[in-house]
Amino acid sequence: MNITEMFEQSAVLTLLGMGVVFGFLIILVVAITGMGKIVHAMGLDKEPEVAKPKAPLPAPAAVVVASVVANQDSAITAAISAAVSTYRKNHN
Repeated sequence: MNITEMFEQSAVLTLLGMGVVFGFLIILVVAITGMGKIVHAMGLDKEPEVAKPKAPLPAPAAVVVASVVANQDSAITAAISAAVSTYRKNHN
């Protein structure tokens, strides 16, 4: 086997290897595209709707504020709870 035959064989093997990889990539793209279309057709790509509560959650601010002791952490928690309660009442 001389150098010319070795170069020919290496060129054939290189092209064959690159062809196999390129063919696999084409199959992979087709498979992913097909799966995407199937998922979209079945409606599995949509977010499920979250049911809103029919009535706002009861969280009276007066009860929360009345239970606050001299502790600063409790006061901050009460203020946040009152703000959330007011927000929920105004935006539902």
